[in-house]
Amino acid sequence: MSDARQREEICRYGRSLFERGLTPGSSGNISLRLEDGGWLVTPTNASLGFLDPARISRLDSEGRLLSGDKPTKEIPLHTALYDTRGSARAIVHLHSTHAVALTMLPEIDPRAVLPPMTPYYLMRAGETALVPYYRPGDPAVADAIRGLAGKYSSVLLANHGPVVAGDSLEAAVFATEELEETAKLYLLLRNLNPRFLTPAQVADLVDTFGLELPSHHHHDDD
Repeated sequence: MSDARQREEICRYGRSLFERGLTPGSSGNISLRLEDGGWLVTPTNASLGFLDPARISRLDSEGRLLSGDKPTKEIPLHTALYDTRGSARAIVHLHSTHAVALTMLPEIDPRAVLPPMTPYYLMRAGETALVPYYRPGDPAVADAIRGLAGKYSSVLLANHGPVVAGDSLEAAVFATEELEETAKLYLLLRNLNPRFLTPAQVADLVDTFGLELPSHHHHDDD
């Protein structure tokens, strides 16, 4: 895909996310890793709904700005996820309402923020880890992400929002949307004793679709 098309793709998905209320104001950021190891990334203080393709930040493989506006201050966050998720080609970070709300609940397990509620949550987002609160742009968040050792493609930052990696920008966007919708379902059903997927149903998804879930080790049943 050409540089121009990649820039247009970032703008198109950014506008879609913004227009549906998934990240308000100038919140959220998107990055796309390039073949040469560099990135395209949305600028700091830029609304995802009004991105200019020509002003998207172009970084080299060392994170140095080559062209475009000053990049998002969340570069350490993106860097850590790319460094530990070798398959990641794009990252989406939003401030989506229900995912942020989920991070504030006392019962949340930081190693599996959501239970297995739907097949598409597991198929697109996998399982989701919760990282403790750090101020936006704090380089220490990179250490917290690296501490997950690349096991998770979707992470929630406490009191902040989701960060999701994908093998394409489309995959990262779809996984982020699935995470937000599943967080919404959880909040709707909280304390109502809902039925989640059974361990056997989860195992069937893992076997059928080759899912890699941190809590589920593939094995052959007798």
